[in-house]
Amino acid sequence: MRYEYRPPAFDAPPLSGAPDARFEPAPEDGILPEGFFATTNLPTYVKVRGRWLRPRALRMDCAIVLEPGGELVTLEPRRLKKGDLVAMGEAEDGSEGIYVHTEGFLTGGRSANEFRFMGTPVSRERPVDYQHLAELLAEEKERGGYIIWVAGPALVHARVREDFIWFIEHGYVSAFLGGNAIAVHDLEAAMFGTSLGITESGELAEHGHGLHLRAINAIRRLGSIEKAVQSGLIREGIMYALVTCGVPYVLAGSIRDDGPLPGVIPNVLDAQDAMREHTARATFAVFIATALHAIAVGNMLPAFVDEGGDRLRPLPTICVDQEEFVVNKLRDRGTHQAYGVVTNAQDFMHVLRFYVERWEQAHRSASVVQRV
Repeated sequence: MRYEYRPPAFDAPPLSGAPDARFEPAPEDGILPEGFFATTNLPTYVKVRGRWLRPRALRMDCAIVLEPGGELVTLEPRRLKKGDLVAMGEAEDGSEGIYVHTEGFLTGGRSANEFRFMGTPVSRERPVDYQHLAELLAEEKERGGYIIWVAGPALVHARVREDFIWFIEHGYVSAFLGGNAIAVHDLEAAMFGTSLGITESGELAEHGHGLHLRAINAIRRLGSIEKAVQSGLIREGIMYALVTCGVPYVLAGSIRDDGPLPGVIPNVLDAQDAMREHTARATFAVFIATALHAIAVGNMLPAFVDEGGDRLRPLPTICVDQEEFVVNKLRDRGTHQAYGVVTNAQDFMHVLRFYVERWEQAHRSASVVQRV
């Protein structure tokens, strides 16, 4: 473990003298009482009957509800039922019985260039320690973590489909979250060898402007992406790898979608719920070349992985984009743990795969030596 979480000193002032948190009933379904506590994604403790408890499935922009059995749960306001007991207060220092532990992962000295979460500046001038990123990713797979990837269609445009397919096939993708576009462009590439009508050599294919619509139509005719794979229509690509490797995926719809493909969830709240089934399990996250989906999924993630008791560790969240704006925007919106890599998708995927493969080779060699 590279990071050691230091839980709050609840037996020392001022937390030892903190009052129990206040709770008030929700006045109506989906309505919070005035003065409710708004959550962040950082470790949060609520004092209930003299005990400091952590709410389940913590995430930002939600409320904390005390269940009849005495447990705390994090809920979006739209999920509230009339009478639900909602934690009250605005203070985060424990003075109202709620404590947000902002310093649990921030203590300890580190050099300015060392890879770290919760405080790494974002700059295209800062070198990226790909070896360390690869070690973190490979170690997360080794411990059986739940690694989610969130990607935009640039993953197809940048000609790194094969790299991402490699990560899928080698067990580095536990779930994939994206939109209609990346699936459409990937399926078009699988069927016609183009992405938005552009060939791999960068030329516009004849009648290329309509090829993505033809791909959508073919999938809709069969009824699903899975059936397109089973029928043999789709024989390669990202969606093919996800289906054949049994990796779950969520495609969230938007107002600008063509089609959309069958399986795309057009209702944003339903899509949010489907994505949250995976973000609630996430122990590692990679966002690449997608501003809107990165911010959306970032808002669903806690800043930490709960390993039981007081055992918490940071939830590594890597955001890759060729613009500093996207990475900074993600952090500004509250995803404090996001580590920014300002580069293009092609370079990132190529280099990360190189270092992960090298880690695997070294790991296999070490295992052979140990057996001998």
